[in-house]
Amino acid sequence: QEQLVESGGGLVQPGGSLRLSCAASGRTFGSYAMGWFRQAPGKEREFVAAITWNGASTNYADSVKGRFTISRDLAKNMMSLQMNSLKPEETAVYYCAARTNPWRIVGGLDYDYWGQGTQVTVSL
Repeated sequence: QEQLVESGGGLVQPGGSLRLSCAASGRTFGSYAMGWFRQAPGKEREFVAAITWNGASTNYADSVKGRFTISRDLAKNMMSLQMNSLKPEETAVYYCAARTNPWRIVGGLDYDYWGQGTQVTVSL
């Protein structure tokens, strides 16, 4: 069974950093585009970042450009999101997702596989 599992969430102070990881199992997602999303309480799920199957191209939401970095390790079937200079308003559950179109990294929720999410809390 295909599965995406996020890890690395937690509590961090404003201005701090966290690194999220997404481990894929059950199938090789190496030929899929992948992305990160987040959903704060009472808000819609929103796009954060995406990466093509080979890591050659990336796309970021304007709000995280210059602070977040998405990457992937095809050999390990994993994807990461390095988050720096975190803000309290970025408190949310963060989800990883996989899209069968290997080159599609525009924003949008049309992903085929989703993880269960990991909580990120930015607070003093």
